[in-house]
Amino acid sequence: MPFLSGLASLDDWVDPDRVPRPVVTIGAADIVLEDHGGPAGDLRHRAAMEFHQHHKGELLLALRGVFTCEVDGGFWIVPPQSAIWIPGGIRHKFVSAGMLECYVVFVDPEAAGALPADCCVLATTPLLRELVIRSASLPVEYPDGGLAAHLMTLLLDELALAPAGKLHLPMPGDTRLRGIAEAIMARPADRGTIRVWARRAGLSERTLARRVTEQTGMSFGRWRQQLHLMLAVQWLANGMSIQQVADELGYESASTFVTMFRRTLGAPPARYMAEWGAGRR
Repeated sequence: MPFLSGLASLDDWVDPDRVPRPVVTIGAADIVLEDHGGPAGDLRHRAAMEFHQHHKGELLLALRGVFTCEVDGGFWIVPPQSAIWIPGGIRHKFVSAGMLECYVVFVDPEAAGALPADCCVLATTPLLRELVIRSASLPVEYPDGGLAAHLMTLLLDELALAPAGKLHLPMPGDTRLRGIAEAIMARPADRGTIRVWARRAGLSERTLARRVTEQTGMSFGRWRQQLHLMLAVQWLANGMSIQQVADELGYESASTFVTMFRRTLGAPPARYMAEWGAGRR
């Protein structure tokens, strides 16, 4: 399978759903997944410009760069050395924060029985990452029953052991609640209370609280905290300091932010990021 470059032609692209193999891996480097205003035929950016789906399930492993994945009803943040699993048939799109080096593994539903039934971010081990990289060098239609097929089986076995993370932000479906959510995402340092946001949306505080819980499974405060955690991981992965992240999120001090981070994710920011890279989260 070709290793794609953001600067190269994609004439060698092969639709993975048309490949008669249970697992297909594609590597890509120097890709920026964003709507850059280019021509509609620029396939390098189409994934971020519109939702799409595959028959095969999709694992996207980020070796360099951070990206977000959106599906109907939620967002995920995927730090470097981590991956996101998207079962087949689920509409999704990706957006990266800068240049991205990644590998995409497509898995036929019949071969994905041991993999999660829902979207999730996965921590990856060095072994899993090396298996993914090695699988990308195989021919598109590698021989059945040979060493290549055994490598793919081992890849799936290792993938099934990968622990899922907590970097998921459920999104409400109600129009007014969606507007509130998008406003908070655009201004994460805004510390407006639920009463303030209810007034802005023309709702009672009680109604807003009830609807947020019904549609996201979280309280208003917990939902905003989850957003802060996801943004923090993204910014830390991009090189921001803890103090800068705390300031951007509107915390009074870095120590207050670190306490919240550790209480929710089980480790302070530096250790959490290191453990993600080592595949222990």
